[in-house]
Amino acid sequence: MSRRHYSLATLRSIIAAWGERKRFRWELEQMSKDNPHLIDDIGLTKRLVDAEIAKPFWRR
Repeated sequence: MSRRHYSLATLRSIIAAWGERKRFRWELEQMSKDNPHLIDDIGLTKRLVDAEIAKPFWRR
C-alpha cells in the first residue's frame, strides 16, 4: 500500500479546487432550474448539465 505525502500548500490547493467545483455545480444546478434557456445559450444540453451536477466534488 503506497502512501501519498502532500505539502500543506498542495492540500490547500486541492481543497480550494473542491470548493470551486462544488460552487460551480451548485450554480449550474440553480441556472438549470431558474433559467433553463440559458443552458442552451452556453452550448450545453440538459443531459450534460445533469451529468455534471451529479458528479461528486472531488471528480473533475
